[in-house]
Amino acid sequence: MTSIEGTIAVVTGGQRGLGRAFTEALLRRGAAKVYVTARAPRPSEDERVVALPLDVTDEDSVAALAERASDARLVLNNAGVLHPSPLLTGPMTDVLATFDTNVFGALRVVRAFAPVLAANGGGVLVDLHSLLSWASGSGAYGASKAALWSLTNSLRTDLAPQGTHVVGVHLGFADTDMVASMPADKLAPSTVADIVMTGIEAGQSEILVDDASRQIKAALSGPVEGLALALG
Repeated sequence: MTSIEGTIAVVTGGQRGLGRAFTEALLRRGAAKVYVTARAPRPSEDERVVALPLDVTDEDSVAALAERASDARLVLNNAGVLHPSPLLTGPMTDVLATFDTNVFGALRVVRAFAPVLAANGGGVLVDLHSLLSWASGSGAYGASKAALWSLTNSLRTDLAPQGTHVVGVHLGFADTDMVASMPADKLAPSTVADIVMTGIEAGQSEILVDDASRQIKAALSGPVEGLALALG
């Protein structure tokens, strides 16, 4: 069990979309301080929110964040990009950029904050995945989320000895700018955030936010053809 009340958290990409919803949910549940990041952060009117710059593709930027947020006990790895690039025909630059942010960027954050969390009693690491971690047909983005899921599962084992609880979050689509053009049913970001916070407090290791994620995960035990995702 993990209590959010009184905790000190980091939310990467915490000033827009799902990241902003996570920040607001943490504050509603009594977080003492939330570090929120963006490439060009805006000051916050809430004294509990500390806005800091971060480029997850830049190791020095990540290290500077970890030094500044050295009192963190919960790290929510939310920053990500979505380039609609088919694997066979999309620019390789888009594929590489997707993996550099969604996979290696997330890993840079974990590597920088693992000793911080250890020093502060272990804490919690949360990685944001997607039902596209398991479903086919979403190009480089889905492939990057599949890699992140595998990475999270390994980190859960690697960080257990220091007392860090690792949580993986899967969801379909939240109503954010990132997926505004996708013809799919979408959850309100605030709904997603509340489900995730409840799962964190309950000590869950994997949070399946919606029925779509639960259905796709169940399909993993069947034929691979059943993983094809049809939007709309």
